[in-house]
Amino acid sequence: MKFLLLAAAVLPLASALTIPEKRITTPANDALSVPPSGLGSAEDASALTVPEKRITTPANDPFYVPPSGFESAKPGSVLRERRVVASFFGLIPAPIEAHQLLYRTTAIDGSPIATVTTIFKPLFAKRDRFISFNTAYDSSSTTCNPSYQYRLGSLQTDLISSLEFLVIQAYLLSGYTVASPDYEGPDAAFTPGRLSGMGVLDGIRAVVNYGPKIGLNKNPMVVNTGYSGGAIASGWAASLHPTYAPDINLKGVLAGGTPANLTEVLLYVDGTVVAGFLPGALAGQLMPSAYGARLKPLLDKILAPGGKEALALGTSQCAPVNILAFAGKSVFDPNFQTLGKDLLNDKDLMWVFNQSTMGLNKNETPTVPVMMYHSPDDEVIPFSGADSLRKRWCDYGANVRFVNYAAGGHITGEVIAVIDALKFTADAFSGSVPGGCASRTVLDDKLNPLALGLSLEPVLAGLINILLTLGKKDTNWINGLSQGKYM
Repeated sequence: MKFLLLAAAVLPLASALTIPEKRITTPANDALSVPPSGLGSAEDASALTVPEKRITTPANDPFYVPPSGFESAKPGSVLRERRVVASFFGLIPAPIEAHQLLYRTTAIDGSPIATVTTIFKPLFAKRDRFISFNTAYDSSSTTCNPSYQYRLGSLQTDLISSLEFLVIQAYLLSGYTVASPDYEGPDAAFTPGRLSGMGVLDGIRAVVNYGPKIGLNKNPMVVNTGYSGGAIASGWAASLHPTYAPDINLKGVLAGGTPANLTEVLLYVDGTVVAGFLPGALAGQLMPSAYGARLKPLLDKILAPGGKEALALGTSQCAPVNILAFAGKSVFDPNFQTLGKDLLNDKDLMWVFNQSTMGLNKNETPTVPVMMYHSPDDEVIPFSGADSLRKRWCDYGANVRFVNYAAGGHITGEVIAVIDALKFTADAFSGSVPGGCASRTVLDDKLNPLALGLSLEPVLAGLINILLTLGKKDTNWINGLSQGKYM
């Protein structure tokens, strides 16, 4: 099934990425040989070959190490830069210009840290706007960082990132430059929302600061989007934007399949076939840039051998491996930890989980239009948490468009929403999103491949193939997990 997804995603794009917005000069009238597909130099063109060896992982790549004295730099300052070759699945070069920036951001305790954002620039990119796309890497291992997974020569262990790279193509083919930050920070802290929110906002600042080098105007508009784990990042970026980064010219936010309440998510998936998200989530809270100083004494005391093994896997493997390894298991089992259900009565753990619950504080209400979307039969993230967040934000005066994709599951919900997401993005940039709050239900799970024009038809066709592979409401995926198969 993994091969089917790969073929469905990549083959349509082989033609899609060759459809320019305008015709190039014919060879008879062009004295200069141009590298293919808009890459900037002959060096770039020669780089577009199947890699002979794997690239260095983030843990061993000096690019990720901030220079001495970076602590005095402002949040969003660019510390390093480099050109890279983007790819599908680490093997197939993507014919787009790609840059990476190491930038300064902020840990939970306020101390300076550094992380990376990856910028993808299409042919004929719009100069006054860009997209901050928060990939759902859903892991506490730096090997799963988008900055690594999206590069040619990476060891592809995270099919989630590979699927989302297809969604990124839809934005690129719409003319948007796209930046995807490693918003979990230098130690890949999965689920601490405030850390992710600051990582996103400072990543946007870094792109703005670097913008003139890639053709962006000064103070460009930005729309921030994320699904599932990526919605932790986009939701918290929207929440912290008014106080942490009001300088950013944010025009809209999209948050789909939103894990608004971590306690609710834990109880919802524990013991199910998708319980494997939990070890990585708990490990993320224990990271130094997150809440390690507060939680490590507790976990060191109560973790049983099975819990130690699960958390170790959560910090060394990407989501697919973790999901299969912990499927059907429970964090309340005595082989995981010794407190049982009393774990949820621990004041330090509950304080930390409340810190990552969206919508509790009125002063953290988004001030730009938000599109939230969710499927009521989502098998990973409970619909009720997202719906409660919608109500709280609306009570606080936010502008929220909430879409209920009744025919979707967790993964299919992201795919079904692509057309609406792109339309909302365009409206947010133009300032035409209606005020106030509104909700609607979409009953159909079909995608019209021509809904967004001919240039995006191959991408939508690829997404349609993914829908067929996953099955209605993710049934094929869930059944596969039950049989020990991810995809």
